[in-house]
Amino acid sequence: MSRDTPLPTVRARRMLVLVLPLLAFTSGCTDGGEQAGSDPSTPPPATASAPSGQADQPSPTPSTQVTIPTSAFVELPPEMQKSPRRTTPVADALPKLCANEFGTGGRQVTASASMTLTYKEPDDPESNVPQGLIHQTIFTFDGDGAADHLRRVRASVQACPSYKQAGNPVTVESRALPGVGDEALLVTRAWAETNLNGERTGGDGSNQIVVARVDSVVTVFHDQGWEGASGNPAIMDRAVRDGVRTIDAWQR
Repeated sequence: MSRDTPLPTVRARRMLVLVLPLLAFTSGCTDGGEQAGSDPSTPPPATASAPSGQADQPSPTPSTQVTIPTSAFVELPPEMQKSPRRTTPVADALPKLCANEFGTGGRQVTASASMTLTYKEPDDPESNVPQGLIHQTIFTFDGDGAADHLRRVRASVQACPSYKQAGNPVTVESRALPGVGDEALLVTRAWAETNLNGERTGGDGSNQIVVARVDSVVTVFHDQGWEGASGNPAIMDRAVRDGVRTIDAWQR
């Protein structure tokens, strides 16, 4: 990832949690009738709540609801979009290494939602397949939950220096990513490329994951190259930095 000019320190932001008495807490994304994974040209705001499939998540308070709007998610320039962004289930968007390193939101999660970008190089012809996918997940937290979450993710990733994917070893390296939000972690996965028969081709593949905190919000970016190929670090870097600025603007 390149090191651009550091973002300014995040200023005090408006409260995220709206107290709505007797209003039930909803789960997942509400997108106006479209199914998750659909490809609407202009997605409406995504209403999200604490994810329901994680063992460490308590039942949300019925009187609490948090809305994560579509405008809080990053959007790539039109020339880099292979198709419009789409809502995605959080469980499908988050990466998995040795275990559930990126899904340990804890008891202070108030909402989560995910969207997926399908990207290409700006000068790629329309006949080309996409270059890759970037899944972005946003978590909102109460109290110090965001900082605690990033601390847990950092420790979990460090405890997983390698793992196997489809029987092939994948190495994991992580480091701090300066100048992105209040704090950020860059995770790089690398593997020996194979053909469809599982035979080594002599090349190496890699992709990246970034976890960034913006005040009481944590966002996870997960880059996946098309059909198991390497991701594009330059496009990922742009998505991460633009995405953090977008969240910062949402929080003001």
